[in-house]
Amino acid sequence: MSIFNDLETLVKINSFTTNKHGVDAVGNQLGSWCEELGLQQRQFSRELIGDHRLFYSPSTAGQKILLVGHLDTVFPAGQFEVWRGDDEWIYGPGVCDMKGGLIVALEALRNVYRTNKKIENIDYLCVSDEETGSDDSSSLTAELCSKYDYVMVFEAAGAAMELVIGRKGVGTWTIDIEGQAAHAGNKYSEGIDANLEAAHKLQKLVAMTDLDQGSTVNVGKMQGGIGANTISPQASLVVEMRFTCGPERDRLLAGLDSIVAEAAVPGISARLSGRLQRDVMEPNARQAALVEKIREISNQPILTELRGGGSDANITAASGVVTLDGFGPFGDGDHTVHERALKKSFTERISLVTDLFMFHQYNGYLVKED
Repeated sequence: MSIFNDLETLVKINSFTTNKHGVDAVGNQLGSWCEELGLQQRQFSRELIGDHRLFYSPSTAGQKILLVGHLDTVFPAGQFEVWRGDDEWIYGPGVCDMKGGLIVALEALRNVYRTNKKIENIDYLCVSDEETGSDDSSSLTAELCSKYDYVMVFEAAGAAMELVIGRKGVGTWTIDIEGQAAHAGNKYSEGIDANLEAAHKLQKLVAMTDLDQGSTVNVGKMQGGIGANTISPQASLVVEMRFTCGPERDRLLAGLDSIVAEAAVPGISARLSGRLQRDVMEPNARQAALVEKIREISNQPILTELRGGGSDANITAASGVVTLDGFGPFGDGDHTVHERALKKSFTERISLVTDLFMFHQYNGYLVKED
């Protein structure tokens, strides 16, 4: 199938997030295909990472859809650069996360163009830094998506071809702790132990985890001190928080601030850096109405699921735009050298997305507003 030839072209280009040349090469190739469909391109140039791209169609009266994908993948050059397939699966970096999703969106757009000879009110945003948290692109995505009625994100589908209706919010912070060095034998009482303070803070941080609420706090890295004979003058903790709703987000953020501000070891100072990378994507009534409409248009059962990981869907949902994720193919092993995508899932997803696009093009809307 030609779609797998196109996917092979993209997969064979290393697009590790900081490989600007490779990420831009993927963007250029995708851009040339989109231009064949009458889409124009707005390029957001970046110096150290790949350029973000918005491929846009003529804007007319009616509802507007934004498709969202990312150009980058997770492996540096030389680590995982294969392309192979068997009767059922394709293997390679990005086949499901998410060069496969890029191809699903592209092929559905091609189907519309082949039928209508034009595409209207459907634009396609591809960012270059999603795999590192969308630190650069998040503000751009939030700004652009506010102009649209719906956002469709092309991360991988679920195992039963589920669409994604919710994702945990996620934030990552570093707590830097300053104490006072002293000789552990001769001047023990003059030291201010940053490692001890880090131990107190770690326990308080982890204690905020509430699995019943789906909230987790993980201190994934800690370091500090000089050696066994020195009271530690500094320490640091790298903390990740994930949450499923706004109240839990607020609880965790308040707890984090309190833990940083309060010291169990007298004389300690601490400072916090980092940010909330992606706010929570919560299911809502407007989204549910869209899912029901997709069931009606496709005349097939559409399953949905919640996921713990984040994507750019978090950003668009937090901006108040009706968002669904998981429009890509089904695959597994993403972020590992075993990444693969199920061949037949491409056909299923392209068919579904084409049906949605065609309905939108003929009617000017997906869910009719009262």
